[in-house]
This record gives sequence, C-alpha cells and structure tokens, in this order.
Amino acid sequence: MAIWQPEEGETLLYRSRVSFATGEAMRVRGMRWFRDTERRDIQGDLEGWPDGPSYEVRTLRAALGRQAPRVALMTLGVAVMVVLSAAGGNVSGGSGGGQDKPDDRAEEVEDYPVMRAAPETVARSLPWQLDPGRSNLKRYKTHLVVTDRRMLILGLPYKEKNRASVKDEVLWEAPRDVVDRVEPKDFKTGWDVKIHFRDGSWVRWTVADRLRLLRYLDVSRALVAADSLSPVQRRRVEEFVAGQPDGAGPPIITRSTCGCLQVSVCSPTEVDGFFGSRTSDFLMNAQGEEQKTPHPDDYEE
Repeated sequence: MAIWQPEEGETLLYRSRVSFATGEAMRVRGMRWFRDTERRDIQGDLEGWPDGPSYEVRTLRAALGRQAPRVALMTLGVAVMVVLSAAGGNVSGGSGGGQDKPDDRAEEVEDYPVMRAAPETVARSLPWQLDPGRSNLKRYKTHLVVTDRRMLILGLPYKEKNRASVKDEVLWEAPRDVVDRVEPKDFKTGWDVKIHFRDGSWVRWTVADRLRLLRYLDVSRALVAADSLSPVQRRRVEEFVAGQPDGAGPPIITRSTCGCLQVSVCSPTEVDGFFGSRTSDFLMNAQGEEQKTPHPDDYEE
C-alpha cells in the first residue's frame, strides 16, 4: 500500500500524528503505564505486543534531584532576562496551550496511565506501534485517521529528508461510533487527548492538530450537509472547493454555536509523513460571507 485512501463515498475528516502520551511531571517524566480497571499493570497481557520498558515512579527526592539542574538553568535564564530588560532588550515570548496545574494529580503527577481497560475492550486492541517505548519515532510514525465512518491507525516508515514518500500500513480500525467522548488534557504540553470508548475503556494520546480532532470526534457536533445550506452559502462553498488542488477531498462543514460555519477540505492524496494530510479551511457567517475575525467559540475545544 502507498497512501491509504478512503472508500468510495467515504469522507476523510482528519489525518495526523498520534502516539501514546508521555509523562511530564518530574516523578513520571518520560514514562507511561498501561492499566486495568483495578490499576494493575497490563502491558504484559496486551495481545501481540513485544516486550517494552518497565518504569517505576521516582521518589520525591530523586525527582527533586533531577529538577535541580533545570532549576539552576532557569534561575540563570531569569537573571539574563533581567539584564537584557534593563538594557532595553526585547525579552517578550509566547506560551503554548498547556497549563502547569494538573487536571488529575493522581494520574498526571503521581502516576501516568495512558490506558485503562478491562479485558476484551477497545483500548486493549490498539497496536503496540503507538507506544514510543516500543517504536522508534525517528524512523516510524503512526497516524490517526478519522472519516465519517471509522477510525484507523496507520503506520509508515519515516524519513526526515523525504517526508513526501508515504507507504501506509493499516494497523487498526474501528467504527467511529466506538468513541463515547474526547476530553482535552492540558497538563504541560496541551497536545493530549483522552479518548473514552463506549465500553468504558480509555486511552491518552498525544496528537497533532488537536482542535480539529476534537471537532470531528465530538459526538454532539454533527456534520452539516452541503445541500442544507442557503444558496449563497452553497455558492461560497463551491467557490472554495473549486480553488483547491486536484485530489482534494469534499467539503467538511461544521457549525459553531454562534452560527458560523467552518468549511474544510482534507486531502487524501497530499500527505506529509510528519504532519499528515494537507488541509485547508475558512470560516463563513450566516450570510455566506467569510468571517475574518473569529468569534471566541469558533475554535473552542
């Protein structure tokens, strides 16, 4: 298989990088665990999984010891910034979407499960290639695909100097409706999501383009059919699609709570081995005009 393609009549909504998340707090940094509903480690029970690393939560003393060099560097950095500021230098900077306060201290600071699953549940069927402790992320990537019918995990060899060379392998797939809800997890990076399946199991993933994934896996947000739009809106969508490259997918339309329409296309043929599918979108108001200044809820998670 070269680039994976949706079936006839199936619409590609999302394709981008995915992996099991990794602990960020000092006691669990670089670690992750796979648990059952009684909090027991189950990585040795996951069918078809090769052996992986075994982790142990660091003691508070060990965590503080690892933190000391970082604190020293931060202290030095603050001192440098003070000097630069006093000299009139520009020391402003941006911040990411993460937050320093954990949502759940027990599972983000004192432990770090990325799977909670009883036997025979969806989470236990996921492929081992999603685990950074078992797969070489520098040479192999896993992508999450979401369509209007299903979810898939694709694996592909990765070459930094030739990211356009994509040879997909389907590692896993399931109907889209196995998902009950998707929960954004903001501790530290702001890239994580917790996928809750209908059978009660869940996984924690690090994903790219989290906002788009949350939009298309939100069971409360239905896709808007193009033929339900007003003539003006429909004409504007047609103009947008006509301006896309050959092979671009059909329009994907969702409605914000304010009434604006988010119109996107996700190309099934233009794929970057690192980022995933090429996407384009624009925001349209109820009158069919481009909404150049988004409302606060247009891109909310």
